[in-house]
Amino acid sequence: MVTVQAKLIFESFEDKQKVLDLMRRWSSCMRFAYKRLLEGFDRNSLKKDLQGIFNLNSRYVNDAIMKAGSILESCKQSGEDPRKVVFGGRELFEKLKKRHINGNPYKKLKIEWQEKRKGNLYSRGDRSKKGNLNTRIVANERGTFLRINVGDRKYVFARLSAGYKKGKSREEILQEIAVLEMPYSVELKLKNGNMYAYFSVEELFPATEITKENGAIGIDTNAYPNHIAWVEVDRSGQFISYGKIPMPELESGSFEKREYYRWQYAHEIVEIAKEKRKAIVIERLDIKHRGTRGDFSGRKSRRIRHFFSYRSLLEKIKILAKREGIEVIEVSPAYTSVIGMLKYAPQFMISKDVASAYVIARRGLGLKEKIPANYMELLSRLDASSLEELKEYVSKAVKNVHSRRKQIKEIEYVMRMIQSPGSESGRLSAPLDGTSAGSCSAGYNLWRVLRVAVVTPLSPDRVLRDMSVLKSLLISGQVGRPK
Repeated sequence: MVTVQAKLIFESFEDKQKVLDLMRRWSSCMRFAYKRLLEGFDRNSLKKDLQGIFNLNSRYVNDAIMKAGSILESCKQSGEDPRKVVFGGRELFEKLKKRHINGNPYKKLKIEWQEKRKGNLYSRGDRSKKGNLNTRIVANERGTFLRINVGDRKYVFARLSAGYKKGKSREEILQEIAVLEMPYSVELKLKNGNMYAYFSVEELFPATEITKENGAIGIDTNAYPNHIAWVEVDRSGQFISYGKIPMPELESGSFEKREYYRWQYAHEIVEIAKEKRKAIVIERLDIKHRGTRGDFSGRKSRRIRHFFSYRSLLEKIKILAKREGIEVIEVSPAYTSVIGMLKYAPQFMISKDVASAYVIARRGLGLKEKIPANYMELLSRLDASSLEELKEYVSKAVKNVHSRRKQIKEIEYVMRMIQSPGSESGRLSAPLDGTSAGSCSAGYNLWRVLRVAVVTPLSPDRVLRDMSVLKSLLISGQVGRPK
């Protein structure tokens, strides 16, 4: 979807008041519909009642019910209590409840909260009506206007004052939308006494011309330090070049500032792919962990929610790539860091972040990763006694309680696999080919076992960023029990 913003300028004070009244009634209708949906009312029966209560036509009422339903569904998906939704914003509402705020600051906060609560209107587009029936863009020799249906077959016209979007006048974009008779949705919002319109229209992308037949660019996002690592591979998955893009601006600042820089970094990645004529491979980031209590609390859940920022960045890369006709491939991020760290970082003398991007690129081409022969020999020698020694070593060496528990938990996981009925007595049963699909009959992943056997003895407290120490192990085959 493409969104264009424009300010509404009314020819008279009476026209503006009519639209403000319409927005107030629509906002009340949406809040009323939300409460009734929460109580289990049927949408069809609710529609007839709302038209008479709020004096709105059926299209406005339909849009209000749809908006209320989307808010309710969003609350359920995020694990929030839908009964505690505050229209107008909880943050502003909590500030208004504080008694130490008074005078002009209090009045200003109250006006802002009232505008967010009552100053809304949403109207969906309709392809059969060639645009939008309730809020239609009208272009003539006098300029570009928004025709707003205020009820009883009466209309108010407001001039659209728009700036520029990527060197092109927003007004020209709105005129193109009107001429092409494309369905577009309009959302009106009240801010600081001014009224703004947001036009959303579905974007038509060109045919995909740059595909993985020429190779791929693998993208890996990293929080510490905050940067993007990218790797270029040819069509057979061979390593060609790599680079890093620092992203310090995403660590702090307002949402608008970070959103602006996310677009900038997305443009930079797409330009690299366009120049090299390669497809883009990114991770498929799914936010699934809801915390131990199901309310998204807990250390792991907070860390995963932090990656919402990176998912937003990857979404922008997908949009920009589609506009340039570049294929975007999404792959599972499972074990990409571990495989890159253990297999490719030592071979190419690169950081584990770049190595992870390399694994992502290869995975996008459909290639599978095999565990090197020397690592397989190490796994064949792994037994319960060596893991018991490693567990004792970690208990003494790691000072951080959380890190110590995490490492011991992983070691105990591998010990259970060794002691499982399907394995030999005190030995790890593994497939001979050493594939990462690599899962044995017991259902565990060999790369996870290898991380415990190799990375934990090297640095039990935290993962090393430079894994060049493993190069001699990969080449010479000097393997043994971890000490």
